[in-house]
Amino acid sequence: MNKETLWKICCGLVVIVAILTFTPIVTPAGQYKPTLMGMPYTLWVGILQAIILVSLTYLGTLVHPGRKND
Repeated sequence: MNKETLWKICCGLVVIVAILTFTPIVTPAGQYKPTLMGMPYTLWVGILQAIILVSLTYLGTLVHPGRKND
């Protein structure tokens, strides 16, 4: 795959993750179970989502079409 295709995939995944943030999948009303290491569901899913977004951002910096390779 070329850089432009990977860039578009990264952008699409970021949009999907951002949309999922506000759905009941990530922020269900009044649900705190299951817990993971004592953290409620919404907190650990939010941390996982943040890790995914940071990873996609880093990948996006590597495959950005305007990036100059040294």
